[in-house]
Amino acid sequence: MVDRWYEITQAIKDNRRELILSGEEVSRKIAENGLDSTLFDIDTINYLNISNTCLNHLPDELGNLQNITNLVLHSNLIKNLPNTIGNLKKLKVLDCSQNELEEVPSELRDLPQLMTLNLRSNQFSYLPPQISNAKLCSIDLSNNKFEEFPDICYAELIHLAEVRLNNNLIKVIPTNISVLPSLKLLDLGANQISVIPGEVADCTKLKDLNLKDNPLNDKRLLKLVNQCRMKQVLDYVRQNCIKIGNISSINNTKSKKGKKSSKNLDNDNIDSELELCVHKLRILKVPDTNFVIKIMEDVKKVRPFILGCVVKNLTFTEQSFKKFIQLQTRLHENICEKRNAATLATHDFDSLLDGNLIYTAQAPNDIKIKPLMRTKEFTGAELFQQLQTEAENLRKEKKRNVYSGIHKYLYLLEGKPLYACLLDSSNQVISFPPITNSDITKMSIDTKNMFVEVTSALNQQICKKVLDEFLRELLIQGLGCESNSENKFNELTVEQVKIVDIEGNMKSVYPSRTDAIYEDKNLLVIRQ
Repeated sequence: MVDRWYEITQAIKDNRRELILSGEEVSRKIAENGLDSTLFDIDTINYLNISNTCLNHLPDELGNLQNITNLVLHSNLIKNLPNTIGNLKKLKVLDCSQNELEEVPSELRDLPQLMTLNLRSNQFSYLPPQISNAKLCSIDLSNNKFEEFPDICYAELIHLAEVRLNNNLIKVIPTNISVLPSLKLLDLGANQISVIPGEVADCTKLKDLNLKDNPLNDKRLLKLVNQCRMKQVLDYVRQNCIKIGNISSINNTKSKKGKKSSKNLDNDNIDSELELCVHKLRILKVPDTNFVIKIMEDVKKVRPFILGCVVKNLTFTEQSFKKFIQLQTRLHENICEKRNAATLATHDFDSLLDGNLIYTAQAPNDIKIKPLMRTKEFTGAELFQQLQTEAENLRKEKKRNVYSGIHKYLYLLEGKPLYACLLDSSNQVISFPPITNSDITKMSIDTKNMFVEVTSALNQQICKKVLDEFLRELLIQGLGCESNSENKFNELTVEQVKIVDIEGNMKSVYPSRTDAIYEDKNLLVIRQ
């Protein structure tokens, strides 16, 4: 039996509220035998500092320290945080800077007392949405691998004053940055930003804006940035930078006076500011003869949210189809939070029977589906059992402690009395979220028209966000898109799909006028 550490024994004896474990001696003990596990039995502790050691792993028992308010873990070799960190509901300060984190658990999105989040100098590229962490005052994500602005732009974050994102790979500042009412410092130095949206100037309390070492297109702004004239930079953005949200879509709508609104552009006369927008996303209104998705009452208690659309006139090659499959996998891991937040499913639209789709929930033994890439039909219960057996056999064969592939999502269904499913007009199950689709509507390299559906147990907003990102990636990467051979511009055509209740009343439609709003300067949305 490993002897208890003196530092921990003394902390227990003195009933201490604070414990600091740092330096060479602590590092030696960790290297030899790991952390003293009795550390996680000290339920009185509210400040824990483990720093400058060789610590590379934290056990699930970290979640036992439910009275902790300050957790300082900087300058170690930690590669992952346990999901049980979500149990630390009193946590106010989390400092995991200068480690080797490649991802952070989704449970970081629900720490209601968290005020300071410091994850500087790690290796990750995604942060769970922070809308629930309403007391956040400071976020430091500098020196990581973010390619997209983290999901922190929420009006609910009324205290968020400092955001540090320098030394990442961010290309676009979101236009909704202005919803942060208390933002005072925004550090975006050393990223890949070329355009500053005018919405930045709508952050009325912003005093400190760092844009140095970005490839800014505006040379006058670049000069001001390099001269470190903070006030002049903010004034210039306010007076000269275009509000991208006003020009991201083209609409032929008219103002009250019958004239075309100055904020909307005629399809035949694209504003010169948009000439750099090379990729075109065309959104077609839903035809009156088109199918709808009807939501039944049963599914509202299980997985109540669904949105869909139809992507038309696709042309895949072997290479682009492979990238298309990889894109879905990546979205499930990142924006869908490993299918915990949402699930994306794609279908060959021309394989669907004519008629409406039904989104409902059924008992595991009542669902019947021929799963993707399988030859026989299963009930929901049989499929769950089959996948569990396969998962266990694979785990033993490969001598791993975790499941892989589709098997790692089985826990999302475990113990559920009803399973969500999407039926076609003949009551065949074509989708069984969050696990699989039906083989009868599977996508192939020959697919010309695609039906896309996103479902969620959380909210409708995450469905919109996933679909927005999916369409953007299809277009930017040219996956199945039409391409102008002269200038290599990509074009994608999307048709709206309506969601209705059991009485036929419309509940939502995607993409609506408030969807598919992009900050990318090289992407143009044309609404027919």
